[in-house]
Amino acid sequence: MIDKLLPRPIVVSEAFDDRPLSDMFPEERAAVARAVPARQREFGTVRACARAALAEFGIAPAPLLPGPDRAPRWPDGLVGAMTHCTGYRAAAVARTSDFASVGLDAEPHHPVRDAGVVDLVTLPEEREQLSRLRAAQPDVHWDRLIFSAKESVYKAWYPLTGRWLDFEEAHLTLDPTDATFTARLLVEGPVVDGVRISAFQGRWLVASGLVVTAITVPR
Repeated sequence: MIDKLLPRPIVVSEAFDDRPLSDMFPEERAAVARAVPARQREFGTVRACARAALAEFGIAPAPLLPGPDRAPRWPDGLVGAMTHCTGYRAAAVARTSDFASVGLDAEPHHPVRDAGVVDLVTLPEEREQLSRLRAAQPDVHWDRLIFSAKESVYKAWYPLTGRWLDFEEAHLTLDPTDATFTARLLVEGPVVDGVRISAFQGRWLVASGLVVTAITVPR
């Protein structure tokens, strides 16, 4: 799935079924001890995916714990991202010498039932775009796609800035001709290798009942 959207040398590992809780490190089990079992399983499985990807870089298995900001902490010299939704977990890892950041997200390919949620995560111009896309390609749930894309934007943004990015602080343009999107930042973007970023470029895929989106910020 997501490996189709990410270039080498990014390493991707994914799972469609959960691993047993016994596969988790004790520190990981402690981090989600108060969560419901389903949350514990997805937490453990996506970290198993991350460890499989890290093994490609010679990293020995170790706990992958969230930091104070709840973002995953990656080994020195590596950057990555995780995502999980019903029936799917994935992680992507790259060297910081190749990529400054990676953002990815997966969602069930269902419409967003609550119009209030769509209004919350989109700008007026984006909602106009969604109406046009729905009319042209009604088989794609564009509202779910733009939500996923904005999640990928945040996951790419946060490691570069350490700051929150609201949904309305990025304007997305979805291109159905080549399954890409552009996220134009409406706030000052981060500086990567001396260049200020004003937009992120991403790709998307709808398959197997899922919508997946991904962004890379190359060096």
